[in-house]
Amino acid sequence: MPRPEEALVAMGPVAGRRPEGLFVGLCTLDVIQLVDHVPGPDEKLTARDQVAAAGGPATGAAVAFGRLGGLPRLLTGLGSHPLALGVRADLEALGVRVMDLAAERMDPPAVSSVLVTESTGERAVASTNATGHRLRAPAGLEELVVSCDIAEFDGHHMDLAVEVAHAARSAGRRTVLDAGSWKDGTERLLPSTDVAVCSADFRPPGTATPAETLEFLQDHGVTWAAVTAGGAPILWAGPDGGGLVGVPGTRVVDTLGAGDVLHGALAYHLSRHDRIDGPAFAEALARAAAVASRACASFGTRAWLTAD
Repeated sequence: MPRPEEALVAMGPVAGRRPEGLFVGLCTLDVIQLVDHVPGPDEKLTARDQVAAAGGPATGAAVAFGRLGGLPRLLTGLGSHPLALGVRADLEALGVRVMDLAAERMDPPAVSSVLVTESTGERAVASTNATGHRLRAPAGLEELVVSCDIAEFDGHHMDLAVEVAHAARSAGRRTVLDAGSWKDGTERLLPSTDVAVCSADFRPPGTATPAETLEFLQDHGVTWAAVTAGGAPILWAGPDGGGLVGVPGTRVVDTLGAGDVLHGALAYHLSRHDRIDGPAFAEALARAAAVASRACASFGTRAWLTAD
């Protein structure tokens, strides 16, 4: 198995060819409502706007990767319920190729109910996520990972993520972890992770600060790591040091999916580099942060795709 630094020196896309990304994780139906405030008990209110679209961290990252010019493939469990067919159609219209590992399942897909407060852009989310579903890796996994330039995981469907990450590392493909929160099994995924970008809510055992999180990740085999904090600068660390990357200011309308967009954009910009060093990693983070900030300036998870 290649060492982490060897995996990050693997050849990037051929000049003039669109990079290919493999995204492994959760796919949901997001029902998003724009409201004046989150309703209290027994309160009813009329939403100002709504969006229904495919969601989930890996899914949102795949959409962003495609929007920037990449060729994304999503490895997930969706099923054949009518709602799932609508989710698939939404993604295919955006150029995301879906490999459904639960195609025979007839129950509805996971649904995320999202309320976005108009005055602040803050969101409240309820979802079953991937609870109760275990996915098996597809036949021809080795050929699948070899065909991509980079693989990204959101930590859902953990057994699948660990197997695909191991195969990607063995094939010399870069691996990126969207670490939104510490999940059961995350420790099994880290040894096959080249890059981990974490939210402030990601707290490995025994850590209490972003600096401790970065140290933990590096001690567990992650070469490049970063911790985001909303509009605050991104703290990052690599083999030879680290630093801060600023996040562009914007009028926040909706923060839903901003982290997913950042990860998809980061995967895209990392896939354009033959070699990753400190300046290249910081530049990729800065470019990704700019895309994520732009996504926060409009309501829902789709409007930013067509914004100038």
